Amino acid sequence: MNKVCSFCGNKNFREKSVQYIYRHDEQLLMVNNVPCEECEYCGEQYFRGIDLEKIEADFRAIYSSGKKVKKEVTVPIEEFAEI
Repeated sequence: MNKVCSFCGNKNFREKSVQYIYRHDEQLLMVNNVPCEECEYCGEQYFRGIDLEKIEADFRAIYSSGKKVKKEVTVPIEEFAEI
């Protein structure tokens, strides 16, 4: 079966590792080196469901069970109308 990008219709993809940002309510988790397939034309990224499930499980472990993380960062937040 041939893959086709659902956004641009391109059929060419490349395997890549990217930073994935998972957000639930006001809580964030940044995960480095997540494998995906990326459309070579528009850059849309496609992730395997099993990988996203791992990220969700890790998010729950961190925010519900207190799992220790490798690193924490501070992120400035602005309101667009105020900049």
